[in-house]
Amino acid sequence: MITIVDYGLGNIRAFQNVYDRLNIETKIARSYYDLIDAVKIILPGVGAFDNAMTLLNNSGMREKLDELVLDKEVPILGICVGMQIMAKSSEEGILPGLGWFDSIVKKFNTQLLHHKPHLPHMGWNTITFLKDEKLFNSLEEKSKFYFLHSYYFDCNGLNYHTASAKYGVDFTCAIKNKNIYGVQFHPEKSHNNGVKVLRNFGIM
Repeated sequence: MITIVDYGLGNIRAFQNVYDRLNIETKIARSYYDLIDAVKIILPGVGAFDNAMTLLNNSGMREKLDELVLDKEVPILGICVGMQIMAKSSEEGILPGLGWFDSIVKKFNTQLLHHKPHLPHMGWNTITFLKDEKLFNSLEEKSKFYFLHSYYFDCNGLNYHTASAKYGVDFTCAIKNKNIYGVQFHPEKSHNNGVKVLRNFGIM
């Protein structure tokens, strides 16, 4: 059972559609009580960091997520802004993040980008696997995924990154810390490669 957190951001139905095709059961969490029996969680997100944190804090689910993820070590996969809010903070806003990673989120340096429009980083890009992770099982080297973002997750030199991509500079596009996973790309929009990532998370 995959519990998909609906705090007002992200295409919830797209994830449900993928898992329906994979015959993996899902449920939607919109409250503290919906999370009580969660055994595997997806935290989606689109848009701005502060808006995401405000909506999540106001949803009543923040405290339960901390308990499940940090205390009970329930596996969770953050996607796009859902990954970024796992950091301590972001240059995009002023609110603190979840702080599950000792990291910050930074804006791309547009002086290093040679084509216009510089931002957002939008479209298909190739990723490079940095570690042998179950999340990437059955994916070929240099697989392509769909991205849409202007900020990236900076691991502060810490060994959280599991995959990278290049947009002006090499940047972290997938992270892991024990039971906590994150991907900057959108697997729900990345066709077969994205389906493989979501399947791998579902059957870990």
